[in-house]
Amino acid sequence: MLKNVLVTGGAGFIGSNFIRYVQHKHPEAKLVNLDLLTYAGSLENFKNLPNPQNHRFVQGDICDQSLVENLLRDEEIDTIVHFAAESHVDRSLKGPDAFIQTNIMGTFVLLEAARKVWLQEQKFNGNSVRFHHISTDEVYGTLEPDDPAFEETTPYAPTSPYAASKASSDHLVRAYANSFGLPITISNCSNNYGPYQFPEKLIPLIILNALTGKPLPIYGDGMQIRDWLYVEDHCDAIWSVLNKGKVGESYNVGGGNQPPNIEIVTTICTLLDEANPSSDFCPHAQLITYVTDRPGHDRRYAMNIDKIYQELDWKPSVDLQEGLRRTVNWYLNHIDWLTVIIKEKDYQNWVEINYQGREGQ
Repeated sequence: MLKNVLVTGGAGFIGSNFIRYVQHKHPEAKLVNLDLLTYAGSLENFKNLPNPQNHRFVQGDICDQSLVENLLRDEEIDTIVHFAAESHVDRSLKGPDAFIQTNIMGTFVLLEAARKVWLQEQKFNGNSVRFHHISTDEVYGTLEPDDPAFEETTPYAPTSPYAASKASSDHLVRAYANSFGLPITISNCSNNYGPYQFPEKLIPLIILNALTGKPLPIYGDGMQIRDWLYVEDHCDAIWSVLNKGKVGESYNVGGGNQPPNIEIVTTICTLLDEANPSSDFCPHAQLITYVTDRPGHDRRYAMNIDKIYQELDWKPSVDLQEGLRRTVNWYLNHIDWLTVIIKEKDYQNWVEINYQGREGQ
């Protein structure tokens, strides 16, 4: 296991962190990084890798079956870790097409390529390969305040085009396991945060806006509840599933916390005040602006992680306060990264499109 690994979406936030994690944990592993370099992926995300000689970047589309099949053959891939996905709910509301294409069709192409090369051509012993699919807690829908946390057996009830596309891809992965015997595992994770996250998501958006004195937009009343998972903990969980997880099983991965979004934002403001008390924008909380909520905004997510703890002895190691501190410090120390990402990905244009008509309440 984990000799020659195809990482899809490895130029994105979680994928690039996973590549760094594996290079520290398993430096002899050969990593092939397949990424189309859409808005969320950048070559900046895997500069200065610990073992660049064991990392090969391939710019390409997971929907290109010939490309995927050839990579599996030529690179003798025994493990696929499938991160590549459109993953922002707001973008799925503005344009769901890309989510259907990448998240559903892209996953289908990868599964077909794995089935052909691994099972039909029998390039490997069936017990020595693994297709690991990265999914989300959003496939389960939304929770009421007193509802129990999501378990692996919770029925799927997606409420956005993004969540529906990920639910569809989960079903496809399970179908290929049941119908063709493809060795798979699935992990459904909660909201990730940490280094290299594209600044359209809440935490890096708040940090960037606060640094430049722009409004900190809070949807609705800011009381939406999420389970926040530090990205390095997520990578560690994936590693545990790949090495100890049972084939055919799914595992929920979460950070073990449930703060409302407004609490996340005020904590970031406090951390920025401490890090740069001479800033013209202190106290940064004065920048908080409540804006019109997005349609169908899920109220609460919570993850029950008993299964992965009991079966694989995994639990998060970074608590939320420490994770937020690390994240704020990382962005403060990587202003050059932010500058490049904002410029090369036309970030400001997306912000204007998304927040147009959401004037402060």
